[in-house]
Amino acid sequence: MPVYKAPLRDMKFLLNEVFDYPKHYTSLASGENATPDIVDAILTECSRFCEEQLSPLYQPGDEEGCSLVDGEVTTPKGYKEAYNQYVMGGWQGLSAPEEYGGQGLPASMGLLKQEMMGTANWSFSMYPGLSMGAMNTIFLHGTDAQKDTYLLPMTEGRWAGTMCLTEPQCGTDLGQVKTRAEPQDDGSYKVTGTKIFISSGDHDLTENIIHIVLARLPGAPKGTRGISLFIVPSLCPALTAA
Repeated sequence: MPVYKAPLRDMKFLLNEVFDYPKHYTSLASGENATPDIVDAILTECSRFCEEQLSPLYQPGDEEGCSLVDGEVTTPKGYKEAYNQYVMGGWQGLSAPEEYGGQGLPASMGLLKQEMMGTANWSFSMYPGLSMGAMNTIFLHGTDAQKDTYLLPMTEGRWAGTMCLTEPQCGTDLGQVKTRAEPQDDGSYKVTGTKIFISSGDHDLTENIIHIVLARLPGAPKGTRGISLFIVPSLCPALTAA
């Protein structure tokens, strides 16, 4: 079985010697929270998690795969336990804003974490990775009510996220997206269409999955300019008042 060993020596050499991180970390956004000793501790703990928890699941997880029984998707043996460890370690919120339950560290810390996780077990890392994409979308473009409703449980890792792009008639050519979103009287949208190949679209790791769905409003322009994004949760929570 392949064994993963995190390249901590190389990472620390680049951070400290090439980029001289200790000299300018306070100039980064939220950099005051990422002192060199904190960064060193985070890298060490992340490497241990990847080496001891994620890497041993890579080959057996690939051989077993996910299963679909009675409409329920089950991840490979050990994935749920590893995800619980990931959540308890606070890894999902490493670079997320403190106001939504994150640790508020620079985005570069999240990149280092994702580099180790992806190399140790790419299949597993897709689950929290897709959640990060959905979280960033809501944080950058969502309303205050949407942020208050979705970001805290997603940052905590209790809820996961996806990006629903691909349809049967198109892959990377998003200009051909046909999914429709019809405005409703209560301010919501009725979304109809078919999406395929949605990474982490269903699983048993979290209590809810928040889908960011590409769709077109009535009268929208053709091509990619006419595409909008819609939040479609597997289990619909009540929106928190803004």
